[in-house]
Amino acid sequence: MLTLNQLVIQFEDKTAVSIDELSFHHGEKLAIIGRSGCGKSTLINHVFEQLKPTAALCSQRQGLVDNLSVFHNIFMGGLNQHSWLYNLANLVIPFKGPRQAIQKIADTLELDSPLSQAVSALSGGQRQRVALARALYQRQSLFIGDEAFSALDPVMGQRLLAQVLASHETVIMVLHDMDMALTHFDRVIGLREGRKVLDIDAKHLDLDTLEAFYQDSFAIASAGGVNDGNKCVNEESEPPQIGPLSSGVKRN
Repeated sequence: MLTLNQLVIQFEDKTAVSIDELSFHHGEKLAIIGRSGCGKSTLINHVFEQLKPTAALCSQRQGLVDNLSVFHNIFMGGLNQHSWLYNLANLVIPFKGPRQAIQKIADTLELDSPLSQAVSALSGGQRQRVALARALYQRQSLFIGDEAFSALDPVMGQRLLAQVLASHETVIMVLHDMDMALTHFDRVIGLREGRKVLDIDAKHLDLDTLEAFYQDSFAIASAGGVNDGNKCVNEESEPPQIGPLSSGVKRN
């Protein structure tokens, strides 16, 4: 599906991601793990840019419009499925078909707020489920998620993850929950200081191994940053600069 070769992503003069080779395959459920600031969000956003025509993204940033309703925020995931005239009319008076489809997704995600409710009035967990519903409404075979369940309690997160996995042929997801990574995913990628240090079938992992990976990452991060030996890069601080001569992409 996608192979990255010699990928280097920088924020100004700081390297956030430096990976020699990393492949993603159709039909697999892949988890990306690592401590905060290790390059997970930077990597997954780059992957989404490469696969955008066939992928749905649920980002940490959510990208919700506060003064619009739950319905309209979710419907934005399907804007490219209709003409601009249809979308404009649906903005004024929501059509029955999209309204029913979106209500079904909301029910599946246990989102109990009215579809007419402004997103600005929602809790953090509700907002995250609206962002998740918008990604599901795109009806893509590939789901890319960046901490898509971080604002939810673990039990609900497990239930909704099962819905996402059942609805998509391929899933690539950034996670902090080690149990989710072990029990729901085929393969686990571990990043440390922007580099791939773990790439293994989940069936060969256990919680002790993952805990050791995180403890080692913490020790290194405490000593100093992402690839420059000085400080950790804040992934949200600046837009990434990708060196075209030092990165390669191959689609399968």
